[in-house]
Amino acid sequence: MFKFKYIKLIIPLILMIFLQTCNQHRKTIRLRQADKTVLGLKHIKLRGKLRVSTDYNSTNYFIYKGRAMGFQYELLSALAEELDVKLVLSVENDLHSAFSSLENGDIDLIGMNLAITQDRQERFNFTLPHSQSKQVLIQRMSSVNDSMPIIRNQLELGDKLIHVQKASAYVERLENLSKEIGRSIHIEKLERIEVEELIEQVSRGEIDYTIADQNVAIVNKNYYPNIDIDTEISFPQDMAWALRKGSDELTKAINTWLENFKGTARYNQIYSKYFLSSRILNRHNSEYFTLKSGKISEYDDLIKKNSKLIDWDWRLLSALISQESHFDPNAKSWVGAFGLMQLMPETAFRYDVDEDSKPEENLKAGTKHLMYLSRRLDKILIDKTDKLKFLLGSYNVGLGHILDARRLAKKNGQNPDLWQGSVDYYLLNKSKPEFYKDPVVKYGYCRGKEPYNYVKNILLVYEHYQNTVLLDETSSLE
Repeated sequence: MFKFKYIKLIIPLILMIFLQTCNQHRKTIRLRQADKTVLGLKHIKLRGKLRVSTDYNSTNYFIYKGRAMGFQYELLSALAEELDVKLVLSVENDLHSAFSSLENGDIDLIGMNLAITQDRQERFNFTLPHSQSKQVLIQRMSSVNDSMPIIRNQLELGDKLIHVQKASAYVERLENLSKEIGRSIHIEKLERIEVEELIEQVSRGEIDYTIADQNVAIVNKNYYPNIDIDTEISFPQDMAWALRKGSDELTKAINTWLENFKGTARYNQIYSKYFLSSRILNRHNSEYFTLKSGKISEYDDLIKKNSKLIDWDWRLLSALISQESHFDPNAKSWVGAFGLMQLMPETAFRYDVDEDSKPEENLKAGTKHLMYLSRRLDKILIDKTDKLKFLLGSYNVGLGHILDARRLAKKNGQNPDLWQGSVDYYLLNKSKPEFYKDPVVKYGYCRGKEPYNYVKNILLVYEHYQNTVLLDETSSLE
């Protein structure tokens, strides 16, 4: 009787715990589903970011002489400008992963050369085409010592082994072509490899065949003269961007913009720069074509050495120097700042350098000044989450003006340790009398737009370097 009494008490308790667990599970599922909700144009604008995946190669997105370039990059930048949002790029050279990221809601758009196929249209929204191209066979040109004849007829592809990207439109085309000719085409579907890498492998004799879009093949013919690109295996195909299924409002907005933009001189200039220009080969052969060399500038080794002094990722220090001087040791600004780190004469004097000092001396002095500012900020900031932004702003305009902006933020009920939407707002407006004449301001007028943009631009360049340049293992970000 005693045991039965307790059993009657325990069973409702177990049921209650079970129901609570089920409810919590349902809530978790709803939250996960909410995370994957298709966002409309309004939500993208409220977020202020357009998250895009593109591929890192010599046509779409790369770093050249320290600057981000590429056909897709310039088109996507123009789109973000039109939508008035920040372009957030991530590099993904594996198409299967890119499509998975899009379906999972991790990105809003795949900004690549995507052929519009029936299978893809069932899974994704596609924009209007941004360009057109045919698929062509990439093979080595015949030579006296080469027993492999050039393929000109698609029937000759039977029994051949062709290496292509997994999840690419080339797979579908080859599978259909195999049915059309009535003979098997052996397809090696590769993950995490870019089309241009496969073209290089053909050139080196590591594989015999691959497929590429004709416009990309024409560019790569400049790099690898021993490849043949004249055998077409498809009709002209539309190349477009992909969005999540159901993102109709955003798709419509992009289409409206694309329809107008493709008729502009700017579009023609962008297309010519990356597919038709006579400078393509010079760019590819440059020591500072990062895709090939891994270098940002001729000062990489010095930058890596000095970045250790401040415990920075060397790519961040490179981004600062790119913004300051574009890696020109002879650069001089209208206010008298000079050298790689654009030191003002009074700052340079403190570190025993002048305009005749060597680039490495200028670089070391600038790094020491960053260290000095970093120590000062450690004593000022309670919450150091945004310390990097405060440090960059201080390097550009001086610590005094940053402290003024902090005082203005605090006076107006804002967080003086928060950069975005707080201190940066008062810094931006410090050129207005109602701000710089406030009693809490000690350093007066400031051209606030310059340091405001300076911080944003350096962090943007740093994002590009993170996307495309390997991190030196001995460097770390503060």
